[in-house]
Formats: sequence, C-alpha cells, structure tokens
Amino acid sequence: MEHTFTETSIIGEIVTKFPKASDLFKSYRIDFCCSGNRPLIEAIEENQLSAEEVLSNLNNLYKETSALQESSIQWEEASYQELIDYIINKHHQYLSEELPQLSPYVTKVFRVHGSSQPHLGVIHKLFNELRVELEQHLIKEETEDFPLILDIEKNPTEEKYAKLQEVINNLENEHSHAGDILKTLREITDDYTPPEGACGTYRLVYSRLEALESDMFEHIHLENNVLFPRAAASM
Repeated sequence: MEHTFTETSIIGEIVTKFPKASDLFKSYRIDFCCSGNRPLIEAIEENQLSAEEVLSNLNNLYKETSALQESSIQWEEASYQELIDYIINKHHQYLSEELPQLSPYVTKVFRVHGSSQPHLGVIHKLFNELRVELEQHLIKEETEDFPLILDIEKNPTEEKYAKLQEVINNLENEHSHAGDILKTLREITDDYTPPEGACGTYRLVYSRLEALESDMFEHIHLENNVLFPRAAASM
C-alpha cells in the first residue's frame, strides 16, 4: 500500500498538511517546530524509534481522520494577514495571559518544596527565563516583524527583503532557544509526571507547563514552517 508520508517526508510539511500529526510527534518526542525542516527519518533515527511503527501509525492516523477538516484555515493558501491574525489571536494572546498567571504558582511550588526537591529551582529559573524572552519576542513580532512582512507583501523592495531575511534568522534562533528550554523542562519533570503525593498546586504547575509546551510547539511550527518560508520564497 502506498503511504501518504514516507521516511523522506519533511517533518514541518507533514504537520502543515496534517496538523493532527503534531499529537503523534509529541508522543514520540519528535520536534516538529524548531527542527521541522528535516526528513522524518532523521528524527526517527535520532530518537532510536522504529521507522515502520512511526510511519504506520502516522499514515493510519491520516487515513482515519482525512475526511475531517483539521483547521478552518488552509495554511498553504491563507494570506499573510490571515496567518498573522491567527498567530496573534490564538498563540500570542494565550501566552500574554498564561505567562503572568502561571508565574506565581511556579514560585509558590519552588518556595514550599524547593528545599527538598532542588529541581524545582531549575524549573523556576527556566520558566522565568522563558517568560522574559517570550514577552519581549511577542512585542517585537507584533510591532516590527509582522508589519514588515505585511508591508513587503504590498510594497516589495530589495532593502526590505534584506531586512526580512535578517529578521527571519533572528526569530528562528529565538524560537530554537525557547524550544531548548521547553525540552529541558520536560526532561527534568520526567515528562511532567508529578511525584507521588504531590499537592494540587504542584500538579497544576506541571499540567499548565505541559499545556504551554503544546501551544508553543504549534505556534513555532506555524511561523517557522509556514509563514517564514512563504515570506522568504516571495523574495
């Protein structure tokens, strides 16, 4: 039987065509956002997975859900304005609300349990590093970088294209660093598994950090693998 996706399929392109693949990739710890521009087989071998199993599960999932509409927006056809509005209204808005709301809970768990569980100090440090970087990142995207993309769409010039390439490189580097922090958080929390007998706040922090990771992966994917390549291709 001919498969829709193969070992040579590009990870980011798979998720663009089939967004639900992101759930499967997350279960295998396959990075589809910051490292989404490489063939699937590279991630399979890097994580020491069975290529047959991953491809079988991926293609079966695609077959089972192919009749369903995965998104109200067809990413490959959406305008820059539609993509940017979606990113801001869904992902930027989520981070703008969640980061300050989650922060006091991360601090509380560290204060109460940190003396006996030193890894909570690392979580506290990494979360606050991520928060500061993301808050600055979102402001810059909304006030400088996204307007540049929209301006180029209407009034392209060589000077603007040169600036855009620099912007994309910087944003992708920032995304990569955020992705590294998220990976470290997952590792030191044992896949966000609270210790036995953990209090409600402890469990809440782990649950919300995992939800933050999920949203960030989708967010970075849309920018790195959809918006930026399309903008760059127009240069």
